[in-house]
Amino acid sequence: MTTTSPATAPTQTPEPGTTAPDDLLRLARTSHRVITDHQAASGAYPACPTFSAYAGYAWYRDGAFTAEGISRYGDVDSADAFHDWAQRVLVDRAPTVQALVDEQAAGRPPENAQMLPTRFRLDGSQGSEPWWDFQLDGYGTWLWSVVTHATRHGLDLGRWARGVEVAVDYLTAFWDRPCFDWWEEHDEHRHVSTLGAVVGGLRAAADSGLLDAAREQRARTAVADGTDLVLREGVHDGHLVKWLGSTEVDASLLACVAPFHLVPPGQPLAVATLRAVVRDLDVDGGVHRFRADVFYGGGQWPLLTAFVGWNMLAAGDRVGAAQHLHWVAAQADPDGLLPEQVPHHLLAPEHHQEWVDRWGPVAAPLLWSHGMYLVLADELGVLGQREAAR
Repeated sequence: MTTTSPATAPTQTPEPGTTAPDDLLRLARTSHRVITDHQAASGAYPACPTFSAYAGYAWYRDGAFTAEGISRYGDVDSADAFHDWAQRVLVDRAPTVQALVDEQAAGRPPENAQMLPTRFRLDGSQGSEPWWDFQLDGYGTWLWSVVTHATRHGLDLGRWARGVEVAVDYLTAFWDRPCFDWWEEHDEHRHVSTLGAVVGGLRAAADSGLLDAAREQRARTAVADGTDLVLREGVHDGHLVKWLGSTEVDASLLACVAPFHLVPPGQPLAVATLRAVVRDLDVDGGVHRFRADVFYGGGQWPLLTAFVGWNMLAAGDRVGAAQHLHWVAAQADPDGLLPEQVPHHLLAPEHHQEWVDRWGPVAAPLLWSHGMYLVLADELGVLGQREAAR
């Protein structure tokens, strides 16, 4: 892909494999500490405790992936607390969800403003600040995350049964509705990464044995229909695309393969999607969101770099996955804090300052970045070295 010149966007990308194993393990410990130190008493994981636009809020998507990293690290209590918070938020809104489902069934689709928001205050209440709020992927990601966590640690999933039911009811009624994507953009489209999260979450719920027969059937029908829709309308030139009918790629598409398995790893469509994302969005080991990105100038995202590494490993490329883990580790500041994005190879450098003026410096620490570092570190065996290092 075309990149800006070093004079415009100075590059600090490390050579592959230059981060020492002890430093990788140290960053894993720091990531665990950063996440748990900032976890609210309610159990919520704040997206970033210091960034003006995110402070005081938790997202289901960010939190669910962060909880996955914490679960892999072995901190069951912290992950449990997040899932308890997520369930409380949903159960408190069960009457709202039922009313929305009833309106949909009666042929009166609710307005976007009536739908569940994508982010909540740390105490579980809804904020009053305007936001690009209607997003479905977080609820699917939470379903996948809570089932995966309970299965990993042999926990009784029944602890979260009511929250799972509410999320399933919501998603099976509205899974194919246009909404904002992972990046709070383009609510006029049906986004493939959103559909991937919904499919992955509903499949996990259906396979968990937790649902009654009617809910399980609705979940499996939505999984089949969602998969079919993506395969019919969400593919161009052999790879997945940003939204139905598009031709572009977005790095979030990789979640459709690992972990959500809308397309199983190793299938030609999965291989081609990874290849297209790397070709268009991966520069020197760091990954952009999408080619038209102007947010803070369109930098490279550690959490998306971890997704590329995760998918590379799922495709059998351990060397490539390790290179991407090293790149993520090299983006930590001297205190071990990982940001939302870094200003390497900016896609739109002329837009960088306007975002700084609007919201201040890039979000750091971003807990989702730390959570995804833990996921990829675990995939590559780094977390398994903790006992040997003691």
